[in-house]
Amino acid sequence: MPIDSDIYAKNLPLGKEQENVLENARSRQLQTLRESLRPGQRSLADWQGGQLAVSAVPGAGKSHSMAVAAAIAIARYNLHPKRQLVVVTFTRSAAASIKSKIRDRLKTLQLPLGSFVVHTLHGLALNIATRHPDQSGLNLDTATLTTPNQSHHILKASVEQWISRHPRRYQTLLEGMHFDGEETERLRRQSVLRTEVLPSLANTVIREAKSSGMRADDLWEISEQTRDAYDILAVAAGLYEQYEQLMKSRDYIDYDDMILAALRVLENDTIRHLWQSQVFAVFEDEAQDSTPLQTQLLEILATDPTGTLNLVRVGDPNQAINSTFTPADPLYFNRFCDRCEKNNNLATMNQAGRSSARIIEAANFALRWVNEKGLPDKNEPPFRLQAIHPVDADDPQADANPTPTGKSVELHTPEDIYQTIDAIAQNVTQLFKQNPHHTAAILVRENRQGRFLAEHLEYLKRDREIAIYEVGEVERHSKIPAEILKLLQFIDRPHSPDYLKAALEVLQTRERIPAQDLNRLATTPEQFLYPSPLTAPQKPLVAQASRYCRNLLHARLELPHYQFIAFLGMTLNYTGSELATVQKLAERVAQQTAGRNSFATILEVLQEIVTSERFEGVEEDNDDQYTRPNQLTIITMHKAKGLDWDYVFLPFLHEDVIPGQPWVPTAAKFLGDFTLAEVARAQIRTALHRQEVTGRVKGFDLPRPLDAWENAARLKKAEEYRLLYVAMTRAKRLLWMSAEQKGPFRWSAFSWQQGGNLQAKKPCPVFQALQRRFKDS
Repeated sequence: MPIDSDIYAKNLPLGKEQENVLENARSRQLQTLRESLRPGQRSLADWQGGQLAVSAVPGAGKSHSMAVAAAIAIARYNLHPKRQLVVVTFTRSAAASIKSKIRDRLKTLQLPLGSFVVHTLHGLALNIATRHPDQSGLNLDTATLTTPNQSHHILKASVEQWISRHPRRYQTLLEGMHFDGEETERLRRQSVLRTEVLPSLANTVIREAKSSGMRADDLWEISEQTRDAYDILAVAAGLYEQYEQLMKSRDYIDYDDMILAALRVLENDTIRHLWQSQVFAVFEDEAQDSTPLQTQLLEILATDPTGTLNLVRVGDPNQAINSTFTPADPLYFNRFCDRCEKNNNLATMNQAGRSSARIIEAANFALRWVNEKGLPDKNEPPFRLQAIHPVDADDPQADANPTPTGKSVELHTPEDIYQTIDAIAQNVTQLFKQNPHHTAAILVRENRQGRFLAEHLEYLKRDREIAIYEVGEVERHSKIPAEILKLLQFIDRPHSPDYLKAALEVLQTRERIPAQDLNRLATTPEQFLYPSPLTAPQKPLVAQASRYCRNLLHARLELPHYQFIAFLGMTLNYTGSELATVQKLAERVAQQTAGRNSFATILEVLQEIVTSERFEGVEEDNDDQYTRPNQLTIITMHKAKGLDWDYVFLPFLHEDVIPGQPWVPTAAKFLGDFTLAEVARAQIRTALHRQEVTGRVKGFDLPRPLDAWENAARLKKAEEYRLLYVAMTRAKRLLWMSAEQKGPFRWSAFSWQQGGNLQAKKPCPVFQALQRRFKDS
């Protein structure tokens, strides 16, 4: 019997009989909802308090089952606006999606829509912090939210302050492994340290430490547990200290400050009990991407007055691919799963209807091979051993485990990268001709690979009416204000080594000048820009870069200030919507400098735009923009997570890309065969891992630099293999993979417009293993 929505909506008093009718009808609907789930999903719907870990395979329907489980929990425990279920996920788009799914089910069940809330982790923290500003110390009316990266002015200022306050440590770094005292080399090393090595170290360490609740004092303490020639962790602690002082003095906050502010609020017993009384339980999606500090916040909120932790964490440790960009570490979710398994509180969603059986077989084989032969590790294997299984024959998912296209898994070894382009174009043309309503994508490891493909496949739109959507082009829009600012700063102060190097980096990235050692060029700006007759002739690559920079300086004498932004957009060869973004930026700057137009004010406004990060480029706003029919989407493997296509192409699968090798920039090799940032990251993670087990970070030795470097390399390779696994599991009907016999030495320095050379390449080890596995089929 359907529920009487009029009675419920009008909140009319119900008689005993009507209450029984309403309850019986709802019970039947809840049972129907539960029975619509697969066996692995039902354990989530059957949760009745306490801790539960749910480890799900790709395509298992995590969000769908979490929405159903949330609705069932709300009904089972009669939740309401004053006693809510809190659902937390990683991104705003994921939060919006799962919120919509839960609301739809609650409407069907005629349950109160205010019985749950959905937040991103940072959104939840900000909500707590802003409600209690006295306790959090966070005032968004005066504070500026920023996301410092290696080139951010806060990090640069932190480095400069550290250098001035720690001259001896800086001198040790400057001398490196060996130093003959030659002045030009000294200047080059100074440039490398100030603009590359130390900002990178600061950026990495601050993210790692702060997101785990470590302060600068904590870093100083654990730095005593390792000794190396540079005292790397001591240097890192000093940089962290300067960073925190500068952030506080300028009233800046970062995303970790939101989490820390929320935790400060919850230290107050009264406020903590208030929040805990309003939170019935916490459901966390994408739990493999959480940091220790974020997990700590959720555990506090999920603890009820009796001390019971009502926390459900859903994730896939085999899709943990973000530790390159964030401090997320799959080890923590894996350990949570292991603890829950001991208490029979671990569920596995191992059925998935996304891909054809052969694609599933390939993904499962890759997972097992990496663990057993590719990167074996008994203590911390790259993958959690959980295979993907097809769904049952009567599964309600439409077109589950769809009919394969051709062999479903195709492995190719073209002669070179250009032959790959031709093969992909022919395949896509034929596939869309047969099935114009299907979807296709090329997944790449690096943005430059995507740009290369987009330029060479552009003719498909003109000649065959197949849309080409390069996601990287849209993402480059966000970098436009910073690029324009760097060029203007150079034009304003051309003899500044820092501004010259920043401008050269932009020109090199945008392929206006050839790739080369920019530190050597920036060390002596006068000599680079205006070489005297007495100096040795510049090499052709250097001369080309010098002419380009001089042309920019001449433009200042010839153009009015208000035309400079548009001029630089043309100079950098922006195209399409990039130029629309430049126009939007120019208009914004013109508005904010009206009546006081000068070069100085333009720089001031641009600096504010870049720092505040409130500027958005011109782009389409459409949820299905990545997966439109008859469109070939070119997207990175990282960005593809959470999406799927009928046909997926994975080109350029070479060993030096996946899993790759740890790389020390040539300019920084004077420090040794490792990078300071990765060594520090590995040492901090070792300390944190031991802290979780022992409850302390002191009392044991940390790995020395070369050992830490090896640990970092192993973790990086494991993540690269997981990234390939994620890419493979995006395909529904066809998975097309290629390892070309010839490719660029390094994609970051490959200039195809100028006929860059190719060389022999080794295929990715997983690709080779798949070739052996499927050679006869």
